[in-house]
Amino acid sequence: MIRLALMLIFLAGSLTAQESEPRMDYERLGNILFALDPDAQPHGPGFQMTVSDELVLVVIDSNADRMRAMVPIRSAEGLTSEDMQRMMQANFDSTLDARYAIANGMLWAAFIHPLSSLEKDQLISGLAQTVNIAKTYGSLYSGGAQQYGGGDSENLQRDLIDELLKKGEEI
Repeated sequence: MIRLALMLIFLAGSLTAQESEPRMDYERLGNILFALDPDAQPHGPGFQMTVSDELVLVVIDSNADRMRAMVPIRSAEGLTSEDMQRMMQANFDSTLDARYAIANGMLWAAFIHPLSSLEKDQLISGLAQTVNIAKTYGSLYSGGAQQYGGGDSENLQRDLIDELLKKGEEI
């Protein structure tokens, strides 16, 4: 009986492993990005692409098993305490997997994830959310996949996520 249970557990694990996506790496991530933007370009340790008219930089560090997608928003100079508070509130409840961040004197929209465990749909959704929070900076501060309290822009922002997921279906 114990042997049968162990065999079933082993078989279930094997089936799950066969159904899961391959580990994300530089090449696979690049293939997904080129499917989303055929004009994407390798750029340093990552890629540069355009999504919904926004520049997106994707940086990969295989040694640290991390990836970061970033959209520049504006200079960080002149941000008020009210701006900062609103971005921190949004990071808590409406930016979803993307975040507002400041680095090198710039305000960025960023999506950061471990590289090897990143799945295709997570990447695509994270890119769309990052573009959405860049586009909605100063207004809704939203990742677009879910709105707390509703609003007219919910469907417009969700459209970008749906559009990118559709492009990624055939990858």
